[in-house]
Amino acid sequence: MRSLLSVFFLSISLSLAAQTVSICSWNIQNFGQRKSDAEILFIANTVCSYDVIAIQEVVAGLSGPPAVAKLWMLLNKIGGGKWQYEISHGTSSDRYSKERYAFIWNNAKVKLQGEAWLDSKYNLQIDREPYFARFVVGGKIFTIASFHAVPKAKQPETEIKYFKFFPERYPTDKLIFCGDFNLPQFHSVFNPLKSMGFLPALRNQKTTLRQDCINGDCLASEYDNFFYNRGMFRVVKAGIIPFYTKFKNMREARLISDHLPVFLEVDLR
Repeated sequence: MRSLLSVFFLSISLSLAAQTVSICSWNIQNFGQRKSDAEILFIANTVCSYDVIAIQEVVAGLSGPPAVAKLWMLLNKIGGGKWQYEISHGTSSDRYSKERYAFIWNNAKVKLQGEAWLDSKYNLQIDREPYFARFVVGGKIFTIASFHAVPKAKQPETEIKYFKFFPERYPTDKLIFCGDFNLPQFHSVFNPLKSMGFLPALRNQKTTLRQDCINGDCLASEYDNFFYNRGMFRVVKAGIIPFYTKFKNMREARLISDHLPVFLEVDLR
Protein backbone atom coordinates (compact mmCIF):
# COMPACT_ATOMS: atom_id res chain seq x y z
CA MET A 1 0.00 0.00 0.00
CA ARG A 2 2.79 2.40 0.92
CA SER A 3 4.48 1.65 -2.40
CA LEU A 4 1.27 2.37 -4.31
CA LEU A 5 0.76 5.64 -2.44
CA SER A 6 4.35 6.65 -3.19
CA VAL A 7 3.83 6.02 -6.90
CA PHE A 8 0.55 7.96 -6.78
CA PHE A 9 2.06 11.02 -5.12
CA LEU A 10 5.11 10.86 -7.39
CA SER A 11 2.84 10.87 -10.46
CA ILE A 12 0.92 13.87 -9.05
CA SER A 13 4.20 15.66 -8.38
CA LEU A 14 5.48 15.00 -11.90
CA SER A 15 2.18 16.16 -13.38
CA LEU A 16 2.34 19.43 -11.49
CA ALA A 17 5.98 19.95 -12.47
CA ALA A 18 5.06 19.44 -16.13
CA GLN A 19 2.78 22.48 -15.93
CA THR A 20 5.69 24.81 -15.20
CA VAL A 21 7.20 26.55 -18.23
CA SER A 22 10.14 28.92 -18.67
CA ILE A 23 10.13 31.56 -21.41
CA CYS A 24 12.99 33.74 -22.63
CA SER A 25 12.29 36.86 -24.71
CA TRP A 26 15.13 38.63 -26.49
CA ASN A 27 15.38 41.47 -28.96
CA ILE A 28 18.56 40.31 -30.69
CA GLN A 29 19.61 43.42 -32.55
CA ASN A 30 19.64 42.91 -36.34
CA PHE A 31 19.61 39.14 -35.96
CA GLY A 32 20.74 37.79 -39.30
CA GLN A 33 23.02 40.71 -40.04
CA ARG A 34 26.69 40.70 -39.08
CA LYS A 35 26.40 37.92 -36.48
CA SER A 36 29.41 35.60 -36.53
CA ASP A 37 29.25 31.87 -35.79
CA ALA A 38 30.91 32.53 -32.44
CA GLU A 39 28.30 35.17 -31.56
CA ILE A 40 25.40 32.86 -32.46
CA LEU A 41 27.00 30.12 -30.37
CA PHE A 42 27.18 32.57 -27.47
CA ILE A 43 23.48 33.33 -27.93
CA ALA A 44 22.66 29.60 -27.97
CA ASN A 45 24.56 28.99 -24.74
CA THR A 46 22.78 31.97 -23.15
CA VAL A 47 19.23 30.76 -23.85
CA CYS A 48 19.53 26.95 -23.94
CA SER A 49 18.09 26.38 -20.47
CA TYR A 50 14.65 27.86 -21.33
CA ASP A 51 11.66 25.96 -22.70
CA VAL A 52 10.49 28.61 -25.19
CA ILE A 53 12.54 31.41 -26.74
CA ALA A 54 10.79 34.37 -28.37
CA ILE A 55 13.09 36.43 -30.61
CA GLN A 56 12.37 39.91 -31.89
CA GLU A 57 14.24 41.91 -34.56
CA VAL A 58 15.07 39.09 -36.94
CA VAL A 59 16.18 40.66 -40.22
CA ALA A 60 13.33 40.61 -42.76
CA GLY A 61 15.63 39.96 -45.71
CA LEU A 62 17.20 36.72 -46.88
CA SER A 63 19.78 36.66 -44.09
CA GLY A 64 17.23 36.43 -41.26
CA PRO A 65 15.94 32.84 -41.60
CA PRO A 66 19.44 31.26 -41.94
CA ALA A 67 20.53 32.96 -38.70
CA VAL A 68 17.53 31.52 -36.84
CA ALA A 69 18.21 28.11 -38.40
CA LYS A 70 21.83 28.27 -37.28
CA LEU A 71 20.78 29.12 -33.74
CA TRP A 72 18.32 26.20 -33.85
CA MET A 73 21.04 23.80 -35.02
CA LEU A 74 23.40 24.93 -32.27
CA LEU A 75 20.68 24.49 -29.65
CA ASN A 76 20.15 20.97 -30.92
CA LYS A 77 23.87 20.32 -30.71
CA ILE A 78 23.97 21.61 -27.14
CA GLY A 79 20.66 20.13 -26.03
CA GLY A 80 20.46 16.77 -27.72
CA GLY A 81 18.40 17.41 -30.84
CA LYS A 82 15.06 18.27 -29.24
CA TRP A 83 14.55 21.83 -30.47
CA GLN A 84 12.13 23.10 -33.13
CA TYR A 85 11.41 26.56 -34.48
CA GLU A 86 9.06 28.72 -36.52
CA ILE A 87 9.85 32.06 -38.09
CA SER A 88 7.35 34.64 -39.24
CA HIS A 89 6.98 36.29 -42.59
CA GLY A 90 8.03 39.92 -42.69
CA THR A 91 5.74 42.23 -40.77
CA SER A 92 3.35 44.56 -42.60
CA SER A 93 5.46 47.66 -41.96
CA ASP A 94 7.41 49.49 -44.65
CA ARG A 95 10.82 48.24 -45.74
CA TYR A 96 12.62 50.48 -43.25
CA SER A 97 11.01 48.88 -40.20
CA LYS A 98 9.91 45.48 -41.57
CA GLU A 99 11.21 42.60 -39.45
CA ARG A 100 10.52 38.98 -38.62
CA TYR A 101 9.91 37.20 -35.35
CA ALA A 102 10.89 33.67 -34.33
CA PHE A 103 9.91 31.10 -31.73
CA ILE A 104 12.30 28.30 -30.79
CA TRP A 105 11.18 25.70 -28.27
CA ASN A 106 12.39 22.55 -26.57
CA ASN A 107 10.03 19.95 -27.98
CA ALA A 108 10.83 17.54 -25.17
CA LYS A 109 9.19 19.98 -22.72
CA VAL A 110 6.55 21.88 -24.70
CA LYS A 111 4.68 21.26 -27.94
CA LEU A 112 3.48 23.77 -30.49
CA GLN A 113 -0.24 23.57 -31.19
CA GLY A 114 -0.98 24.38 -34.81
CA GLU A 115 1.17 27.07 -36.42
CA ALA A 116 2.39 30.44 -35.19
CA TRP A 117 0.79 33.49 -36.82
CA LEU A 118 1.13 37.24 -37.25
CA ASP A 119 -2.06 38.93 -36.06
CA SER A 120 -2.83 41.45 -38.79
CA LYS A 121 -6.06 42.81 -37.30
CA TYR A 122 -4.40 46.14 -36.46
CA ASN A 123 -1.59 46.07 -39.01
CA LEU A 124 -2.47 49.61 -40.13
CA GLN A 125 -2.10 50.87 -36.56
CA ILE A 126 0.78 48.61 -35.45
CA ASP A 127 3.96 48.73 -37.51
CA ARG A 128 5.22 45.27 -36.59
CA GLU A 129 2.12 43.25 -35.71
CA PRO A 130 2.65 40.73 -32.89
CA TYR A 131 3.54 37.09 -33.52
CA PHE A 132 1.36 34.55 -31.71
CA ALA A 133 1.89 30.87 -30.92
CA ARG A 134 0.03 28.35 -28.78
CA PHE A 135 2.08 25.86 -26.78
CA VAL A 136 1.08 22.82 -24.73
CA VAL A 137 2.72 21.84 -21.44
CA GLY A 138 1.38 19.27 -19.01
CA GLY A 139 -1.85 19.05 -20.99
CA LYS A 140 -2.50 22.79 -20.65
CA ILE A 141 -2.35 25.32 -23.47
CA PHE A 142 -0.91 28.82 -23.23
CA THR A 143 -0.36 31.49 -25.86
CA ILE A 144 2.62 33.81 -26.32
CA ALA A 145 2.37 37.07 -28.26
CA SER A 146 5.83 38.38 -29.15
CA PHE A 147 6.10 42.07 -30.06
CA HIS A 148 8.61 44.73 -31.08
CA ALA A 149 7.24 48.26 -30.80
CA VAL A 150 8.34 51.25 -32.84
CA PRO A 151 11.16 53.31 -31.27
CA LYS A 152 10.44 55.75 -28.46
CA ALA A 153 10.68 58.70 -30.86
CA LYS A 154 7.75 57.28 -32.87
CA GLN A 155 5.49 57.04 -29.80
CA PRO A 156 5.03 53.29 -29.22
CA GLU A 157 2.03 54.05 -27.00
CA THR A 158 0.04 54.72 -30.19
CA GLU A 159 0.53 51.02 -31.02
CA ILE A 160 0.37 49.47 -27.57
CA LYS A 161 -3.03 51.00 -26.87
CA TYR A 162 -4.51 48.38 -29.22
CA PHE A 163 -3.26 45.53 -27.03
CA LYS A 164 -6.29 45.96 -24.78
CA PHE A 165 -8.35 44.39 -27.59
CA PHE A 166 -6.34 41.15 -27.85
CA PRO A 167 -7.84 39.48 -24.75
CA GLU A 168 -11.24 40.00 -26.39
CA ARG A 169 -9.97 38.54 -29.66
CA TYR A 170 -8.66 35.46 -27.87
CA PRO A 171 -11.07 35.05 -24.94
CA THR A 172 -10.21 31.39 -24.24
CA ASP A 173 -6.41 31.75 -24.51
CA LYS A 174 -4.03 31.98 -21.57
CA LEU A 175 -2.14 34.98 -22.96
CA ILE A 176 1.38 36.18 -22.23
CA PHE A 177 2.58 39.32 -24.02
CA CYS A 178 6.34 39.65 -24.30
CA GLY A 179 8.99 41.59 -26.16
CA ASP A 180 10.49 45.02 -26.57
CA PHE A 181 7.78 47.59 -25.86
CA ASN A 182 10.12 50.60 -26.01
CA LEU A 183 8.23 51.90 -22.98
CA PRO A 184 8.52 51.18 -19.25
CA GLN A 185 5.83 49.07 -17.64
CA PHE A 186 4.57 52.00 -15.55
CA HIS A 187 3.46 53.96 -18.63
CA SER A 188 -0.27 54.67 -18.54
CA VAL A 189 -0.83 52.93 -21.90
CA PHE A 190 -0.55 49.60 -20.04
CA ASN A 191 -3.32 50.51 -17.58
CA PRO A 192 -6.14 48.90 -19.60
CA LEU A 193 -4.22 45.61 -19.68
CA LYS A 194 -3.47 45.88 -15.98
CA SER A 195 -7.14 46.49 -15.24
CA MET A 196 -7.88 43.17 -17.01
CA GLY A 197 -5.47 41.36 -14.69
CA PHE A 198 -2.33 41.48 -16.84
CA LEU A 199 0.67 42.31 -14.68
CA PRO A 200 4.27 43.10 -15.67
CA ALA A 201 6.74 40.39 -14.71
CA LEU A 202 9.53 42.96 -14.25
CA ARG A 203 9.30 46.24 -12.38
CA ASN A 204 11.98 48.92 -12.14
CA GLN A 205 14.31 46.71 -14.14
CA LYS A 206 16.32 48.24 -16.98
CA THR A 207 16.88 45.95 -19.95
CA THR A 208 18.84 47.92 -22.57
CA LEU A 209 22.59 48.48 -22.70
CA ARG A 210 24.30 51.84 -22.45
CA GLN A 211 27.05 52.70 -24.90
CA ASP A 212 29.40 52.78 -21.90
CA CYS A 213 28.93 52.05 -18.21
CA ILE A 214 28.64 55.10 -15.95
CA ASN A 215 29.97 54.48 -12.44
CA GLY A 216 29.14 50.81 -12.81
CA ASP A 217 25.65 51.45 -14.23
CA CYS A 218 25.57 49.69 -17.61
CA LEU A 219 21.83 49.65 -18.28
CA ALA A 220 19.74 52.42 -19.84
CA SER A 221 15.99 51.82 -20.21
CA GLU A 222 13.17 49.63 -18.88
CA TYR A 223 11.80 48.39 -22.21
CA ASP A 224 11.63 44.57 -22.33
CA ASN A 225 9.02 42.74 -20.30
CA PHE A 226 6.25 40.16 -20.01
CA PHE A 227 2.61 40.86 -19.24
CA TYR A 228 0.81 37.81 -17.87
CA ASN A 229 -2.71 37.23 -16.57
CA ARG A 230 -2.44 36.72 -12.82
CA GLY A 231 -5.59 34.60 -12.82
CA MET A 232 -4.06 32.12 -15.26
CA PHE A 233 -0.40 32.01 -14.23
CA ARG A 234 1.60 31.96 -11.02
CA VAL A 235 5.05 33.48 -11.38
CA VAL A 236 7.85 31.27 -10.08
CA LYS A 237 10.57 33.75 -11.00
CA ALA A 238 11.40 36.43 -13.53
CA GLY A 239 14.47 38.47 -14.34
CA ILE A 240 17.19 39.48 -16.77
CA ILE A 241 20.21 37.66 -18.14
CA PRO A 242 23.12 40.13 -17.80
CA PHE A 243 25.19 38.64 -20.62
CA TYR A 244 27.25 41.82 -20.98
CA THR A 245 29.25 40.90 -17.87
CA LYS A 246 31.01 38.22 -19.91
CA PHE A 247 32.60 40.83 -22.19
CA LYS A 248 35.52 43.18 -21.67
CA ASN A 249 33.54 46.24 -22.63
CA MET A 250 30.13 47.38 -23.81
CA ARG A 251 31.25 47.73 -27.41
CA GLU A 252 31.91 44.00 -27.56
CA ALA A 253 28.71 43.15 -25.67
CA ARG A 254 26.62 45.26 -28.04
CA LEU A 255 27.81 43.15 -30.98
CA ILE A 256 25.45 40.53 -29.54
CA SER A 257 22.58 42.95 -28.86
CA ASP A 258 21.70 46.28 -27.31
CA HIS A 259 18.98 44.51 -25.27
CA LEU A 260 19.23 41.96 -22.49
CA PRO A 261 17.24 38.74 -22.68
CA VAL A 262 14.47 38.64 -20.09
CA PHE A 263 12.94 35.49 -18.67
CA LEU A 264 9.74 34.36 -17.01
CA GLU A 265 9.02 31.05 -15.32
CA VAL A 266 5.35 30.37 -14.54
CA ASP A 267 3.00 27.68 -13.33
CA LEU A 268 -0.18 27.38 -15.38
CA ARG A 269 -3.25 27.51 -13.17
